[in-house]
Amino acid sequence: MKLAFIIDSIPTLDPCHDTSVALMEAAQILGHEIWVTQANLLSVVDSKAWALLERVELVPVQLVQGRYLAANPWYKLSQRTLTSLETMDAVFMRTDPPVNVPYLYATYILDYIDQNKTLVINSPSGIRAANEKMYALQFTKAIPETIVSADKQFIREFVEAKGATVLKPLGNKAGEGILFLQAGDRNFNSIVELSTLLGRVPVMVQTYLPQAKEGDKRIILLDGEPIGALNRLSSGSDFRNNMATGGTVAQTEITPREYEICTQLAETLRKDGLIFVGIDVIGGYLTEVNVTSPTGIREIDRFDNTHLGQQVIQWVEQALQGKKESVF
Repeated sequence: MKLAFIIDSIPTLDPCHDTSVALMEAAQILGHEIWVTQANLLSVVDSKAWALLERVELVPVQLVQGRYLAANPWYKLSQRTLTSLETMDAVFMRTDPPVNVPYLYATYILDYIDQNKTLVINSPSGIRAANEKMYALQFTKAIPETIVSADKQFIREFVEAKGATVLKPLGNKAGEGILFLQAGDRNFNSIVELSTLLGRVPVMVQTYLPQAKEGDKRIILLDGEPIGALNRLSSGSDFRNNMATGGTVAQTEITPREYEICTQLAETLRKDGLIFVGIDVIGGYLTEVNVTSPTGIREIDRFDNTHLGQQVIQWVEQALQGKKESVF
């Protein structure tokens, strides 16, 4: 197979952590060609999606005494060439948020790939439909009490009723801009004004879950099915558990309640073409659905001695084989 990955600039990736690198490594190990590009290098020519692509060859990381070690350099790139994305068997959209206007335009360009010829993971329309905070709201039996609003008084009433809450910007990633907000906070007005841009932009406010002290679980789903999980714990100096904010990670298992949450999501994820997804669960409640560039498989592989990247690529192989068989 020929696989294209739309990623952030490859020198900015961490081969010992980034799931995009793990997926590319897995594809290379399984004998496939790997090509990379960036969202700003996409084009539409004759009503088809094209990209400036570079062939990449990777030196896979090595797991030594529980730590990943990367070669230096760990990748080699070819010259860029303008190529129709329909010459690829599959395209992975793995650009990091925020999902801003340029990001949305990139998904519009990807709409001009014929998915009967080339599999796009995740679906461009699915990414547009699935704001990583808002998407969870449809699963009412899985989420904590939540509001979304830009209205200061409405937010104040919710916070006063709940006592302790978490305020989340709708478009950020990796815990950026998430704030702990309590009733009676003397900074309440300033926090809400800054977060909502003076009432112009809605934010999410959720009931604070005390179980967050025990960790924020990331569960990886492949075609709606959970394939692995890890627990993220705060550094102690920050209430957020995100790895990007200094949190640590620990081995974990998926509980019956978490399997139930995955079951609630599965049909909708498949319908929306959201094949590779990471959900966040705290204390048995779904808090986010990550569809743009969910990460965590390096850490899960390290803890559980799994090869989730290869499992994903093998799923792609089977999906493409199924497409071919349906044609004949």
